[in-house]
Amino acid sequence: MSLPGLAGGRWRIDRPLLVLIHRYVGLTMAGFLLVAGLTGSLLAWNEELEAVLSPALFRVAPPGPEARPLDPLVLRARVQELHPQAFVARAPLKVEPGHSVTFRLFARPDASGALPELANDQVFVNPYTGEVLGARKWGDISQGPKNLMPFLYRLHFSLALGSVGSYLLGIVALLWTLDCFAGAYLTFPARQRNRAQRTPGKSWLARWWPAWQVRWTGGSYKLNFDLHRAGGLWPWAMLFVLAWSSVAFNLSEVYEPVMKMLFAHQPDGPASRNRAAPQLEPRLGWFEARETGRRLMAREAQAQGFAVQWEDALTYDPRRGLYSYRVHSDRDLSQHWGSTQVSFDANSGALVYVWLPTGAASGDTLRTWFVSLHMAALWGLPFRLFVCLLGLGVAMLSVTGTLIWWRKRQGRVKMAGKRMAENPAVAHTARLDGQ
Repeated sequence: MSLPGLAGGRWRIDRPLLVLIHRYVGLTMAGFLLVAGLTGSLLAWNEELEAVLSPALFRVAPPGPEARPLDPLVLRARVQELHPQAFVARAPLKVEPGHSVTFRLFARPDASGALPELANDQVFVNPYTGEVLGARKWGDISQGPKNLMPFLYRLHFSLALGSVGSYLLGIVALLWTLDCFAGAYLTFPARQRNRAQRTPGKSWLARWWPAWQVRWTGGSYKLNFDLHRAGGLWPWAMLFVLAWSSVAFNLSEVYEPVMKMLFAHQPDGPASRNRAAPQLEPRLGWFEARETGRRLMAREAQAQGFAVQWEDALTYDPRRGLYSYRVHSDRDLSQHWGSTQVSFDANSGALVYVWLPTGAASGDTLRTWFVSLHMAALWGLPFRLFVCLLGLGVAMLSVTGTLIWWRKRQGRVKMAGKRMAENPAVAHTARLDGQ
């Protein structure tokens, strides 16, 4: 008794079956990847486009050449005072010259414990004067152009459908990850079954090389086919990174067990710290918490041999009673944010856990690379341009794959019609079957 797929004791992939799987998985994903690719190419320039669409919210002019921004914690306190119905849980600690500072608002529970809907959940502040420049409800496109980029992010991440869309795109990302390998395999030269089929003097790599090329003058079908095949081969590694990192973002139920089975990870923060009721006023105030974070971070930097480069943010989680102090260190990859973090008890200041983006555990290092590559957060302008073009490439692969299927379908329909015309008995049977 032989097992399907086995030949001579070795696994053999059924190529026609793999073609069918690749075709129909590709058709299933095409629309989703078209949206993800186009929105992703725009999101590579998110900060610049936000400033162009809403300069009054994102750009500020220093009042003088010697002007210095106010302490970010002072700005946070002012925003908190202006919005008593909300809680400002995060204070950015790095202020970019000429840029506003953004604070996120979270609804406070009312008397019944429910969270009321906030009219706006982002506030933009002039760091030199403390003046509020404006506000928006992140992602609400009904507020106009100031929410266009957040809305595109919602489309990119969840089709603007919330958790349902996020899970749906997570499933698509998982199919895409698997299809990366199926698509690559189908570009390999067909197996030569006997010596008569073999081309003298041509190695396997030489026979594979045409798959990397585009026949620009071979007609529309060949051009479309080559763009699809070569367009998936040249950036294959980065396409895999985009696909698997999307699984990490949207389908952690799959990503985390797989990666934790294969690679070491740093311990997660204690989940048992969740409180029955949020503690909105911990014993440590924000200024004292920042000093505690600085002290703990300096101690960990000395103990673990990394260097702090700049402060990034201080966050308080009232559900767990934890402050998290983040910096950008030489363990970070991103040029835009810091992920080196110490978290400590908001009442006692005792260290709870430390998280390093690279160098501490291989699984966390890989995830940091995946996230930084996906979000074009390293290597400056050239890599952002590459990611922008790659997003357009993903859209192109979706379109060319659909066109290949449509052309082949038309050919099959035409051939079936020809066979029926040549054989009236077959046509008569087909008509009876259709009745």
